Order: sequence, then structure tokens, then C-alpha cells
Amino acid sequence: MAKVEWTWHFEDLSPAVIWPVLADTNRFNEILGLPSYRLEEVAQPNGTVLRRGTGTVAGIALAWEEKPYEWVLHRRFRQTRIFSKGPFRVFGPTLDITPSGAGSTVVYALHWEPVNWLGKLSGVRLARSAGRTIERRMREAVAFLRGSAPIMFDYAAPVLPAGVRERLEAMVRDAEATGYAHGLARRLADRLVSAMEVDLQRLRPKALAGTFGTSQRNAIELCLAGVKARMLDMRWDLLCANCRGAKVTVPSLDQLPRGAHCPSCNIDYGRDFARNVELTFAPSPLIRTLGVGSFCLSGPATTPHVLVQQLLAPGERRVVAVDLPPGPYRLRTLHPGRAVDIEHAGGAVPGLRIVADGVEALPPGAAGEVSFVNDAGFELAALIEARGWVREALTAHEVTTLQAFRELFADATLRPGDEAGVGQVTILFTDLRGSTALYEQVGDAAAFNLVREHFAVLGRAVRDANGAIVKTIGDAVMAAFADPADAVRAALAIRDDVAALDRRLSADRNLGTSLVVKVGLHMGPSIAVNLNDRLDYFGSTVNMAARLQGQSQGGDIVLSRAVADDPAVRPLLLRVASRDETVMLKGFAAPVPFARITA
Repeated sequence: MAKVEWTWHFEDLSPAVIWPVLADTNRFNEILGLPSYRLEEVAQPNGTVLRRGTGTVAGIALAWEEKPYEWVLHRRFRQTRIFSKGPFRVFGPTLDITPSGAGSTVVYALHWEPVNWLGKLSGVRLARSAGRTIERRMREAVAFLRGSAPIMFDYAAPVLPAGVRERLEAMVRDAEATGYAHGLARRLADRLVSAMEVDLQRLRPKALAGTFGTSQRNAIELCLAGVKARMLDMRWDLLCANCRGAKVTVPSLDQLPRGAHCPSCNIDYGRDFARNVELTFAPSPLIRTLGVGSFCLSGPATTPHVLVQQLLAPGERRVVAVDLPPGPYRLRTLHPGRAVDIEHAGGAVPGLRIVADGVEALPPGAAGEVSFVNDAGFELAALIEARGWVREALTAHEVTTLQAFRELFADATLRPGDEAGVGQVTILFTDLRGSTALYEQVGDAAAFNLVREHFAVLGRAVRDANGAIVKTIGDAVMAAFADPADAVRAALAIRDDVAALDRRLSADRNLGTSLVVKVGLHMGPSIAVNLNDRLDYFGSTVNMAARLQGQSQGGDIVLSRAVADDPAVRPLLLRVASRDETVMLKGFAAPVPFARITA
């Protein structure tokens, strides 16, 4: 086995700082000039998956079996390809990062086994060429990490075809005209034509927010405006519950299936709007056409929720140095089978034993070490993953509870008769107290105008709190929020803003009546459905919110205990006066406790 390696010492860059750059193999392979490729994933009788890759390098056709990556977060990764076509039998890189005081020592190596004289010659030439390129790219990455370079790598953007610049100018104007681009359309356009492909294949607005130095909501609305202006395309991704990869991607909600099969994990899984349906974006082909395939289809950066992954031969025992921060984790394998959830409070971590039908937890060993044992009888990859979902993912539930989405894409609904589960949604209902008397006292035309002004106040409060108006029912409003704290903020703003509107109208028009709003909120699971050509919610959570609104006396806010007890809501309740009550509600067998905000 031939080998060449490069070593760097960085006194000021810790492993945690260097790892996200060097372990992003998709980005690193693209900047090294390697071609994109595709994998065929074939399920095996024992539940594992055989991954066959094909590609071309320097005019040489290659075919290989791609073994699962192995890595330990912030420490090491290794990847191996077993070739059936080409000049090598085996080829792969390794990365080792060792702490050194406040800095790090980095060793990057290439390993290969030639199959013939061409392999020997290709390996030497490849090592020389890769050495020069890797050295240069490493200097660029370090300059970026130290803050002396604005971008990570010196990337040469593709030459734009004739007419694209002019087309972009029109798209920028159209995006800003929606009112949702926030003056950022020009920066988005520049990024679409200049960024690396890895940054554009699945453009995530929340990550873009950090790049642009703006709020997440502004970045989300910017991307929605970009779609409306034909600058971006929508991608609705149905993510695998295991690897979190997008195994099904469709351009519209009405094409989204109820479930899918993940060939990488060899499992079937369903959809949940709040967990595994993600909205991503990509440049419109009118602007830039991206390459087919990817530069690295697996690896630490592709599955950032996986902290440790190890490939073990049958019967192998291995002890791995690991530093896991406290948190909830899952022990599992890459093939279908039983997983084990653990709550790690610090100190030693349970080991992992692979058996035929999944994994078993072993007693914790020494602190900073984890034992892996493969008793399954065949080669398998075992892993430790964080149970939380990707924070930068924009779920379908979150985006469909934004007013900008509902205004710009009112026709974006599920298929008639289709429905999607939503793990948690907060529903807010409002109504005007004494609206019938209002129409009698001031007349239909004047009352209609008053109600319309009150709707405008409600719409602003809901949008400013990251929610969306689902529908209006007479003088009532139903709104939805992904975050219960946002819903409570909206409710408080609605109460105060309607009271301010009432004072202004009374002073301006000398009305003999007043506008008083009733508000009720509840949080829980729901079903998203297509109702009257719009995305609506159905179920007991909606019914409870409506019933609680009926308990409001006007000027107060009624919260279910599920909302009031939410950790992010409790600090908001400390700033207002409230009291606990219980009531029997129609359609619910047991008494319902709730909190009433009185002032």
C-alpha cells in the first residue's frame, strides 16, 4: 500500500475550528477539482447496502465499491474505495487532527494500492499534483479561519452565458417589488453566480442568514421572493429519519408523497411536516445550471448529526477516543434494526455492541473512550448520533406558518384528499366581542370598515411574530405558529394594538362603541389538509384553541396549559398578570385547565 501525507501545525486553531473546513469533503473535493459522481445503492440480503460508484478522472473510467466513511468528530476521518475498474485496487484519504496546546497538528494522507504499472505511475503523479493543490487550498482555508480572507477558498466562478446578467437585473427588481426581499436581492443574485456548487445544491435560508448578517425570517422571505421572481427554484425534500438525507425531492407540495424508501439506510419512512419535510432552494436554470451528482455523497459534513461512525469487521472489537458533550444520543447501525437511545450527562459513555437485529448498549468504560463490538457476523458500520434535527433546516411546517409564504404562494397546497401530520403547531383564534351590536350601532358599512381595519392590525401582529393567517371566519381569525412563544407575543400585540386602534377610532370618529378582541391559544399535534384550495389545519388542537377563545371575555388572553407551560413562554408570562382556571369545554370529556392573561 502506497502512501503520501502532509502535516501542518497551527498554534492558534483548535480541532473544533479546523474540523468543519477539512471534514467538509464535498466542498474540499470540489475545490480540489475532482469531478462529481453518482452512487448506485443496492440492498443486500443481510440488510446492509452495497454502494457502487462510477466516475471519470483524467479520461480514465472508474468503478468502485464505496465503503462507509469512518470518523470521530473533531479528531479523524477515513474513507476507502475498492475498485473494480481503473488503475487502483484501493484508494482513499485520511485526516487526523491532534490537539496541541491551544492549537492543532493536522495530518492529511492519501493511501492507494496500484493494480498495474498505470496505477503506480498515476499514484505518483496524483500525489505530486494533489500535494501542490492541497497545500494551496490549506493556506486559503487557514487565512479564512484567521479572518484574513473573506471566503474560504479562492474559487473561480463559471462564465455566465450571454443575457444572464440582464435577466438577473430584472429578477432583482421583481424580487424587491414583492416587499419581502429586504434589499438583499442583489446580494442573493451575486451569490447565485459566484458561489461554489456545494453552497447552491441545497440552499438553506437559515444558513444564508448567517452569511448575509440578517435575521432568519428575512432570509426565508428573501428566498421566497427569489422564487416569485424566478431567480430560485423550490425543492421540497422528504428527509430520511435515519441519515437525514433528501431521498425524495419535488418542486411543489402537491407532488410530495406520503412516504419514501431510503436506499442508503434500507428503510421505509413516512412524512411529518414539522420534522422531515424541508424546503430548500436552488438557482433557477435560467441563471445557472449545476452539475449532476455530488462531489462526496457521504461523510461527516453530509450527516452532521452523526458524531462518531465506525466500520467494523465481523468479530472486531475497537476502543475509540471520543469526547461527547452532554445531550441525548442514539446508538445504531447503518442497516435496519433496533437502536438504543441514551441520555448522556457527562463522563463515560455506554459502549455499543452490534448484533443481528440492531445494537445493544454496553456498560460505560473509561471516560473519553467508547467501545465498539461487532457480533453480527458480517461487516457493519455503527454510529453515535445526536437525536436533534438539523437546526438550519426550514421545515414545511415552519414555512407554511409564515405569512409571506401564504401571500406569495397561495396556491401551494397538498393534493385534494391528501393530508400531512404536524408534530406540534400553535393555533391562535380571535374574535370581536359584541360584533353583532357593533353592526347595529354604527351601520353595516361603517362596521365593515372597522372590522377591516382590525383585520389589518391582526395581520401585522401575526406576521411580525413569524406566524400566518390561515383564514378568517366572519369577524374571527385563525392563525398558525411554529413556535408557541411567537404565538403568545402575537396575542399580546393583538390585544394592545386593537386597544390602541379602538382609542384612535373613538377619538377620530366619536364612536359610541368599542373594539374589544377575544383571544385563545392551544398547542399540539395537528393534520395539515387542503381545504378550499388553501393549506388548513384540522383536529382536536384546532378545536381546543377555538373553544378556549370562547372562554375569553374580551381584552384578556386564554392560553392552554400546553402553551403556558412551554419553557419559552414562561418568561413572557412573568411580565403580565395572569391566573389559572379550569372549565368544562364542549367536546372534551375532562375539565380543561388554562391560564388567563388579564393585564
